[in-house]
Amino acid sequence: MEVLLHPTYFPSMSHFVAMANADKIIFEMEDNFQKQTNRNRMYIYSPNGLQMLNIPVKHTNAAHQKTRDIQLETSFDWQKQHFKSLEAAYRNSPFFEFFEDDIRPIFEKKHTFLMDLNLQTIEIISKCLGLQLETQHTSEFMKETNYTDFRHLVNGKKDTSIFESYPQVFEEKYEFITNLSVLDVLFNEGRHAKSYLKAQQLALL
Repeated sequence: MEVLLHPTYFPSMSHFVAMANADKIIFEMEDNFQKQTNRNRMYIYSPNGLQMLNIPVKHTNAAHQKTRDIQLETSFDWQKQHFKSLEAAYRNSPFFEFFEDDIRPIFEKKHTFLMDLNLQTIEIISKCLGLQLETQHTSEFMKETNYTDFRHLVNGKKDTSIFESYPQVFEEKYEFITNLSVLDVLFNEGRHAKSYLKAQQLALL
């Protein structure tokens, strides 16, 4: 199966379920940026329940801007805030310390473009999971495609995926929360997360 996906920030479980079960992943590089999507946000399980971590980006007066041209806002240290939030959420999870040194560089490197950051988060998580992904990038926007099209997953409101439960740090307080950032299953399940992702199913639109 060849799947078409938007590169997102520490992608949702549904993104990685699609990638883990694909023969090839084609990343959409020619789309127009849309606000309030997972292009620049992820969701984690914090001590207070569901928490969104949003990357601030620079906006122009242009009517449409390609996602690959979106630059990150650097006027304040959002990276430090995001890493502190991850520590608060997952410091007591079984595998946070095991993978901490793998993900920390993401929050120390100063990327210019959102797309470069997103692609690096995917690369790092894939290595942590032990996933070898065959990937390529689009050179033009394809309104219709012969690939299995999972681009809708970038919009959390359209992504209604529900997955099997696994132990989460705060589940006794708030119960199981499905389809968070893939970091949640990585920190809670470790390398077992790979087989977990491969066992899950996604519904097509």
